[in-house]
Amino acid sequence: MKAMKGLGWSDETIDIVLSIIAGILHLGQIKFETEEKDGVDASVVVDKKILKSAARLMGVDEGMLETALTERVIMARGQEIRTQLTPDKSADARDALGKTLYGAMFLWVVDQVNASICWKNDSDIKSSCGVLDIFGFECFAINSFEQLCINFTNEALQQQFNKFIFKMEQAEYERESIQWAFIEFPDNQDCLDTIQMRKTGILAMLDDECRLPRGSDKNFANRMYEHYIPNRATVSENTRFSATPVQRSKAIFCVRHFAGLVQYSSQTGFMEKNKDEIPLTAQKMFENAPVQLVKDIYAVQKRETTERGSKAGATPGKPAKSKTVGQQFKEQLHSLIESVEKTDPHYIRCLKPNDSAKPLMLTKKRLTEQLRYGGVLEAVRVARMGYPVRLPKENFFQRYRMLLPSVDDDVLPWNTEGEDAQKLCIKLVDMLLEAGKNHMDKTEGKMLDPNEEGISRSERIRRMQNQPMPIKFPKTDVQLGKTKVFMRKPPHDALEAHRVFHQNAAATIVSCWIRGMYQLRKYSWLLDASLLAQRVYRGYKGRERWLKLRRAVAGDLLTNHYRMQIQRRRYVTKKKGTVKMQAVYRGHATRRVVAAVKIQNTNRMTKERAKFRKLRSAVLALQCCVRCMVASRVFNELKREQKDIGKMKQHNEKLKEEMASLKAMLAAQAQSATASEAHQKQLQAKQDEIDQLEKRIKELEDKLKQEKKIVADMESKMKQQAENFEKEKVSMEESHQYALKKKEKRNLAVAALNQSSGTRSSAAETRAAAAAAESRVVAAEVPESPKQTSQQVKAIPDADGAPMVPMPANYVS
Repeated sequence: MKAMKGLGWSDETIDIVLSIIAGILHLGQIKFETEEKDGVDASVVVDKKILKSAARLMGVDEGMLETALTERVIMARGQEIRTQLTPDKSADARDALGKTLYGAMFLWVVDQVNASICWKNDSDIKSSCGVLDIFGFECFAINSFEQLCINFTNEALQQQFNKFIFKMEQAEYERESIQWAFIEFPDNQDCLDTIQMRKTGILAMLDDECRLPRGSDKNFANRMYEHYIPNRATVSENTRFSATPVQRSKAIFCVRHFAGLVQYSSQTGFMEKNKDEIPLTAQKMFENAPVQLVKDIYAVQKRETTERGSKAGATPGKPAKSKTVGQQFKEQLHSLIESVEKTDPHYIRCLKPNDSAKPLMLTKKRLTEQLRYGGVLEAVRVARMGYPVRLPKENFFQRYRMLLPSVDDDVLPWNTEGEDAQKLCIKLVDMLLEAGKNHMDKTEGKMLDPNEEGISRSERIRRMQNQPMPIKFPKTDVQLGKTKVFMRKPPHDALEAHRVFHQNAAATIVSCWIRGMYQLRKYSWLLDASLLAQRVYRGYKGRERWLKLRRAVAGDLLTNHYRMQIQRRRYVTKKKGTVKMQAVYRGHATRRVVAAVKIQNTNRMTKERAKFRKLRSAVLALQCCVRCMVASRVFNELKREQKDIGKMKQHNEKLKEEMASLKAMLAAQAQSATASEAHQKQLQAKQDEIDQLEKRIKELEDKLKQEKKIVADMESKMKQQAENFEKEKVSMEESHQYALKKKEKRNLAVAALNQSSGTRSSAAETRAAAAAAESRVVAAEVPESPKQTSQQVKAIPDADGAPMVPMPANYVS
């Protein structure tokens, strides 16, 4: 926008220009489809909205734009013949229309720029300066007509560049009187002829094919194959055109440019891109456009076409024939080359270090391609074919005189003041070649030994360096002109290698001397500093010894008293500490003994208490088990006996009989036994026991009556108990266990009774005692329920007459 305003354009003009550009972009979005009209397939616009937007932005009539895209008008004998286009042809017409409008816009902008910067009167212009910026050589995976035109331009400019360099070289050699006739420069005229030659060039064949009604890209490729590589050959005679059988089948041809071989695909629209015809419908549309700027733009395009026709020799009064893009490009290129040849050109090559646009990054392959495609390597090769190194004679002598350091000044001076520089340079070159030959004869291709005796230090340093090859080159490679010395690349490299070698050797020698001087100076400074430090240190030590001698006597006395105080203080401190430590230790030992005694007492008491508890628990458990067994056994027997009342009567009768027999036996024993005191006591005891049994029998008879009543009540309750049998199953099992224990206890009671009698007189006596005991136990301990049984069994005495440990009152087996 700033540039447009700088050219003096108004805001309205800027808006129209931008609108036309936007319209061209919208034009590319228009699509076509097939529709039958009058029995013919014709193309119609798919989206009218896009067409309307493109016409509005481009400043043309919408109907005329649609006609220009879908119809073709041919003038025949003054009459218009309209033909409907197919969708493919409409797409080509759309692209051609956009390209025409954009090209006209470009020409109009160029005309405006030239009008704003040109001088009022062209006759006043004495000189001009121009800038030419080209794309550079292009080689892609698929190359088309655009790449061919760009590479054609680079070939032409490269030829002009080679001629320019050759002309400069020729002028330089003629000015210095140098023999240069044998120097050959590369020429790419054959490549240019292959592209631009009339009738047989690639562009000429393309133009001929475009003029044919049924011309195609494939026919264009076949025409080139037949001309350049007939008889199934692959490379042309000038080696610039080539194509393999595979490439032939794909309509591909190759052209060898100065930068390399490039293959072009002719089926990428060569013919369509080469045509530059404006349809009549498009011409009418631009001429009748409602926007004046569109008319002005097309007027510039029409004027440019007319001027090209007049230059081509068109007949005045007749419309100029349209030219193809190739013809226009070739004419413009020739005009450009003519303009460049009239000027003094200066070349600037811009190189892109990498494709990532990153700093401090250099891609060697990419840089080499740019140098090759830009023609820089070709220019370097051209320059190296001559004498690329040129030095003034004074500079040449001063630069390479150092290669002969052992030559005296009388033989070869060190400067050219007051001497003929021509003769000195010739003498220097001769001496250098002679020194190189002598060196080769002396060493026979071997390295010089740096440890050789009799050589100087500087020579030893030179031999320790990396020595270059001896100087040897043809004398014709170095030519002396009037003011300069011209050298080819090999002798220049050899002289520069030896110069670098001598510079490195001289730098090494100078650095050795400088380092030696620096170290010597440093050593002198260190020596003076060390002597001064030694003097100061010795004075200090002397004064220190004198002070020590002066303070020796007082120091000894003070030291003795001080040591005495220290030892006394240490003794007192140790004594107090020892006494205190003894007291602490004795108290600790006493407390330890007392604590040990307490611990032992507690431990022993704990062990004894544990034993007692274990023994008591075992005794209680054993008593409980025994009592349970006796009680259970007695309970079971009593339970069985209660069910049989008649048996109990019989048993009571038997007891009575046994008691009578026991009385009779006692009476008999009393008569026959001696009347001793012990026997009387025994009889008295048995009598007491018999009294107790009689008493017990009476009690049993009373209880028997009560049991009869109980049995009657129990029989009445049997039915109710049968219903609740399942609920009382657990309590019955406990009663059964209790009866077993009671039976065991009864057996124990019987055994205890036998022991207390102390005699086993007869089975009848034993049975009587057992029956008495049993009747006693039954009479005393028949329970009504398990809980009553547990309360009565706890009173049974122990086997030796001592009461057992009491059972809990709520104990249930």
